[in-house]
Amino acid sequence: MSRKAVLFDMDGTLVDSELLHFETMAATVESFGYALPEGFGERITGMAIGDCHRLLVETIGFAPGVGELVGRKYAAYIDRANGLRKRAGADAAMAFVRASGAAMAVVSNSDRMLTSANLSAIGLQAPGLVSVTRNDVRYGKPDPEPYLRAAWLLGIEPSDCIVVEDSAPGAYAGLAAGMTVIGWPEPHRPDIAFPAGTIVAEADSLVATLRPLLSNSSETLTVPRIA
Repeated sequence: MSRKAVLFDMDGTLVDSELLHFETMAATVESFGYALPEGFGERITGMAIGDCHRLLVETIGFAPGVGELVGRKYAAYIDRANGLRKRAGADAAMAFVRASGAAMAVVSNSDRMLTSANLSAIGLQAPGLVSVTRNDVRYGKPDPEPYLRAAWLLGIEPSDCIVVEDSAPGAYAGLAAGMTVIGWPEPHRPDIAFPAGTIVAEADSLVATLRPLLSNSSETLTVPRIA
């Protein structure tokens, strides 16, 4: 049987960081004399910063360039990133993946600077961790390139990869890459509309959803207890 891999999105999937992204985006936009439109936080879930900037231009006529937005927003975010925590259930899911013998990678639509800050804050930054960021590819999610690059780095066929995502753009990317996709929305985001073909997991049952998708041997695994 082919070896499998589980490719985790980062923000909102492994790291409880979506609120910090929104708060620092709102503060940054306000620092330029603008205000975020109603529902903006929900619309940008899973978006790369360049796409967020384009949406600001379209919705509120945001005049500062993307470089100005990035500079202020990233500085504010990194200043507070040390307080980030793993999403509930992420530890158990990663422990299950490791115990199954499957490979693992982190695939983010964030820039390398933010990805490193997040992974360091939650204790995942370590030698040997495969991670793909927006800086490592030509096109971000929903393009399949980030997930295809992760599969290539792991040496595993896309058809043997399982993607875990909390956003629709990420799910589209995984499906376009020819991978099995699990939609794992955050508990407060029942509004996420995942594309057809996504296996939607309950907020508290990611391991139960992963179990039948990994090798047959995973059926008898004992998942380490996570405090």
